[in-house]
Amino acid sequence: MEQTTPEAIRLVEQGLESRLASIVSQDLESAGGVQAVAEMLNLCDRTTEKGILENLEEADPDMVEQIRKLMFVFEDCKNIDDRGVRELLKEISNEDLTLALRGASDDLKDKFFKNMSERAASMIREDLEIMGPTKLSDVETAQQNIVKTVRKLEGEGRIAIARGGGDVFV
Repeated sequence: MEQTTPEAIRLVEQGLESRLASIVSQDLESAGGVQAVAEMLNLCDRTTEKGILENLEEADPDMVEQIRKLMFVFEDCKNIDDRGVRELLKEISNEDLTLALRGASDDLKDKFFKNMSERAASMIREDLEIMGPTKLSDVETAQQNIVKTVRKLEGEGRIAIARGGGDVFV
């Protein structure tokens, strides 16, 4: 969908909320579990994701905590090792990276910059400084593009993401 009315978005959001709310009343293990919910929410925009999680939290706060632990968001790129970040940088456009970093923490920006050439990091820093006001939806779209690439690379085994101390590398 390129453009749509706010009313259509509200209807889709309400539909998703009602379907996910019905999942809460079911046995989550037999319905696909919290992993399936986390994967669905990773595909939603942040506003929809936040609304759904807030509604689910009223019914089952423990389950929402489990879902949040399984979800991967752009800020979680901090948990990718340096080799993985360099691999990711090969696969994403500078335009997406610049837009995505517009809404990122300083720690995350530093993580990307230290894995780039000094010249490339300098160019992106400069672009960020001179960039005018940017629509939040554009920033979120760029971040989602990068998250999709991270998931693809992780699925191919080309990068590893540290998730709560589960994996130990030697």
